[in-house]
Amino acid sequence: MKKLPAMIAMGMALSIVLTGCAVGVKDDVATGGEEITIFDDGVAPKKAEEPAAEEPAAEEPAAEEEEDEENYETGDASLDDPRNQDDIGENELLVVSFGTSFNDSRRLTIGAIEGELEKTFPDYSVRRGFTSNIIIDHVNKRDGILIDDVDAALKRATDNGVKNLVVQPTHLMNGIEYNELTEKIGSYADAFDSLTFGQPLLTSDDDFSKVEKAITDWTKEYDDGKTAIVFMGHGTEADSNGVYEKMQELLKKDGFADYYIGTVEATPSLEDVIAQVKKGDYERVVLEPLMVVAGDHANNDMAGDEEDSWKSTFEKEGYKVECLLRGLGENEDIRKIYVEHAKAAIEESKKKVK
Repeated sequence: MKKLPAMIAMGMALSIVLTGCAVGVKDDVATGGEEITIFDDGVAPKKAEEPAAEEPAAEEPAAEEEEDEENYETGDASLDDPRNQDDIGENELLVVSFGTSFNDSRRLTIGAIEGELEKTFPDYSVRRGFTSNIIIDHVNKRDGILIDDVDAALKRATDNGVKNLVVQPTHLMNGIEYNELTEKIGSYADAFDSLTFGQPLLTSDDDFSKVEKAITDWTKEYDDGKTAIVFMGHGTEADSNGVYEKMQELLKKDGFADYYIGTVEATPSLEDVIAQVKKGDYERVVLEPLMVVAGDHANNDMAGDEEDSWKSTFEKEGYKVECLLRGLGENEDIRKIYVEHAKAAIEESKKKVK
């Protein structure tokens, strides 16, 4: 099964003078003034290389190999707005995601988050930036739609005379690639009057509580005592992988005994989750991605027909399996968390320009 080679994460809230599961295709798979506030951490991979997978969020990539023809449908790319227009104005809200080449999921998740931010902050022009050039190149070649990478998005901002840039990542967690991002963004430090970052989805304890409520409300119809509700995250070898264990502990503490969280790339692994599920008296398993988008990992690693997919593995254990192919970005309550994080960053930006 093909895995995503890269992932992005955005960092913790802090201020400094310098700057601070996405999915891909089946074969493949955030940023300058005198003062910059960092609310999160992430990475902007270079054109020729993709960093090692770090988080899911936004998320959740896969490696593009040979130019194999896709034998599956990802939706109509023309329905999605790449948000790469000029005429930005003085205030820009740059939404940075790892990205996905699954067109419908991109529109229903990343696009929906961007739309919510656009509606909430009319004084800011919302623009898009992806950190995966593999995904950008694939979508451009396949669909003729060019999405800005971080470099292109920053150049567009400077060329358009943006004074106040707010960057909101769609990633799930804080990550270790913070230093790489600060180095990249630091090179643009003199280009803006202010630059601020919003936090990734799971940053504060309040974030965890809100995400818990969002995903349990979303799946409450399945919580019948006979069904194990399993969320599949991306996973990372970094310390930030602890967000999965923290969310699992919170679910158990709050009485959601039939909810389980596993990861594709780290722990808890699929085997760990199966061992826990087998301790219960379950007849059915419901699988859903704990990723912002529903792309390669969700469609193939989770719901694919291959013998090592999560679906197939649970079926071999004797369970009836239902897969919910929807990314977290489709959930209204999840989008509200991103809006809250962007609002905090915008308020900080306004303080700087007074």
